[in-house]
Amino acid sequence: MKAGCTTPALCALIAALSVPLVAGAAGRQYVPHAVAANAPPAPFSDAVLEGNTLYVAGHLGLDPATGNAATDPDTEARLMMDAVRHTLESAGLTLDDLVSVTVFCTDLALYDRFNALYRTYFHGHYPARAFIGVDKLVRGARFELQGVAVKAARAGH
Repeated sequence: MKAGCTTPALCALIAALSVPLVAGAAGRQYVPHAVAANAPPAPFSDAVLEGNTLYVAGHLGLDPATGNAATDPDTEARLMMDAVRHTLESAGLTLDDLVSVTVFCTDLALYDRFNALYRTYFHGHYPARAFIGVDKLVRGARFELQGVAVKAARAGH
């Protein structure tokens, strides 16, 4: 299995998200929308890189086999965070480059469970974050995360 792949579903997700940036007008670059199985193409990019700033579209924790939200909230949150991480990596960034995120959630009782998983994706500092309760999300999702990342200058880069 590919590095970072621990299950066939995660491997399928990584393969779907492994897309190069596409050049646009005035140096703007786009991470094309990764289409999950059984999901119609959507009219948006997963992220847009403008200068050193990456604008990350809302990501869901979709089961790659069905195209719908994972049945377990922990699995759904993990798939969502993995999808965000892979979108960032497609643009040459990491989760540590996120400066701001907004998490939409259909069940605020999941706040502590989400935080327990969310903490495992960062090394030290966390981005500024809002956690907002909503009535519904597409594809039966419980969580959706959108964010902004800034490509930081790193030693050796």
